[in-house]
Amino acid sequence: MKNSKVLKLAQTALFAALCYASFTFIQIKIPVPGGGATSLHIGNAFCVLAALLLGGWRGGLAGAIGMSIADLLDPVYILSAPKTFVMKLCIGLIAGFTAHKYAKINDNHDRSYVFKWVLISSACGLGFNVIFDPILGYFYKQYILGQPQELAAVLAKLSAITTFVNAVVSVVLVSVIYNVLAPALKRAGFLRMDA
Repeated sequence: MKNSKVLKLAQTALFAALCYASFTFIQIKIPVPGGGATSLHIGNAFCVLAALLLGGWRGGLAGAIGMSIADLLDPVYILSAPKTFVMKLCIGLIAGFTAHKYAKINDNHDRSYVFKWVLISSACGLGFNVIFDPILGYFYKQYILGQPQELAAVLAKLSAITTFVNAVVSVVLVSVIYNVLAPALKRAGFLRMDA
């Protein structure tokens, strides 16, 4: 029992580190008005991958922790860390729920069924992000950070574009990586699928 808890903690920490590293080191920052930035990155792909491999709660928590730490350590994004935590947790919960509770991808299904539901689950989690990240960002910037309404609206539109691009790239990456990685991890005993 103790080894199971240690394994779960290590897996969650590993994915938090992957989320942090992929956002911090594999991104293209795009400066925006007001001194901020938006970015093209693949951090969300590892958040969704964690939700598919570890379950929604642990995967969402890994993404939330890893990417919030990345925000806290970057002066450009430091004020966005609370919003990031909430959004990444939701991405993981939605992707994990769709994959494990609805489609039950851990049960014995053929590869085409799993591939289809990994694609759908990824699209659900990241689709939520595409819609709600700019909306939450607009209200967060206007009412919490005190930015003018016009600036908050422009930033929300720019965020919507980069979030959409990030989502499309991440859905493709997750669909490929999961379908290669999950069977190998299951055979090796490194993945306990009790989502």
